[in-house]
Amino acid sequence: MALRDALDGSVHLPEDADWDAARSAWNLAVDQHPAAVVIAGSAHDVVLTVNAARELGLRVAPQSTGHNAGPLGGADTLADTILLRTSALRRVSIVPESRIARCESGALWADVTAPAATFGLAALAGSSADVGIAGYLLGGGVSWLARSHGLAVNSVTAIEIVTADGLLRRIDADHEPELFWAVRGGSGNFGIVTAIELRLFPMTEVYAGTLFFPLADASRVLQAWREWTADVPEQVTSVGRILQFPPVPELPDFLRGQSYVVIEAVLQAPPLDADDVLAPLRDLGPAIDTFRPTPMAELDQLHMDPQGPVPGVGDGFALAELTADAVDAFVAAVGAGSGSALLSAEIRHVGGAAGRAPRGAGVVAHLDAEFLVFGGGIAATPELGAAAAASVVRLADALSPWRSEVLYQNFAEGAQAPAAIWGSALDRLRAIKVVYDPADSIRSNHPVL
Repeated sequence: MALRDALDGSVHLPEDADWDAARSAWNLAVDQHPAAVVIAGSAHDVVLTVNAARELGLRVAPQSTGHNAGPLGGADTLADTILLRTSALRRVSIVPESRIARCESGALWADVTAPAATFGLAALAGSSADVGIAGYLLGGGVSWLARSHGLAVNSVTAIEIVTADGLLRRIDADHEPELFWAVRGGSGNFGIVTAIELRLFPMTEVYAGTLFFPLADASRVLQAWREWTADVPEQVTSVGRILQFPPVPELPDFLRGQSYVVIEAVLQAPPLDADDVLAPLRDLGPAIDTFRPTPMAELDQLHMDPQGPVPGVGDGFALAELTADAVDAFVAAVGAGSGSALLSAEIRHVGGAAGRAPRGAGVVAHLDAEFLVFGGGIAATPELGAAAAASVVRLADALSPWRSEVLYQNFAEGAQAPAAIWGSALDRLRAIKVVYDPADSIRSNHPVL
């Protein structure tokens, strides 16, 4: 491919020795088969790749890490597509006076949170340090501050994007506002994002941690947590979760081969005030209590997400409400004696500011839901993957009576009907797509067409 000689980055083809490494997503269970892979070394590489793809009659699929790559797997899905990886574009610059960070689109949250903390600032980062900022933000973004600060996508102030015509554009509320609206929540449908500017917030520390209980107490603990969430202030974001840890040597002794029901929470309050808020949960008698004042740069360790690529099977959805019956159904599906093969099944409390759309927001500005659910397992073998997939289906079926009509796309691991993600906004999104990409040459993991 002649493009190879023109790039700052690299081109990888099926006959190359490093092909499998180049085409692999973060989720190693997703088997991507593109026509070629380009690892961009600059924004100019993105322009060159988009133009070359158009001349070759190929499409382009942007990808940074590939955490949410599930819809792109399979032998034929990307057969006519260049997979354009932005993972090498990781520069981050921060202007503390304006509290704005400019992040290249391959940056991970760890690349942002650590330097921001040196200025006493925090981003609305995801729960995992190695999630890419671009996919997370373009899909909405639920952080540990979501109930007080809203969806992370609402912190985006400008985007640099290469559209299907090969133009590198900087868009914001005053420059191409329709495209800016669409990209903020429209996933990778409208071009290849090369950089994002986002607002940071003055915050150095929160009170955060986890309460661990025996799995046999799941019903009692999660029912109490459900009641507790009804009254907590918006400065509190929490997760109720069932964890089944494998017996692997990488885990500490207290987790290795153990199963727990846990409550994770972040409280924006001084320790004494936070202790008062947590008292009803601590009265339940946790076996382990890890709550402590936590620097913002360490918050990405709280959720215990795996670091580095793993083969995973999972899916998620939103709940309009969490009733006592819904908790019972959740425990029956994934608790003790259920036969669940999931490493983690969680209910994440949202609502608050995450349920409100600020003025001037993009297509995904809030969640029409009070809770999010996600279940995931490790697919180390085909048999384990099949068992985890069956457990995910069982969890979704069990909670179907309480589900919200619209999905949260960052938790949607498989192909979805576009209307299930964007609802009534879909027609407007499609009209913008036709303006900027009439040939549908940009392939998103969640397409609008």
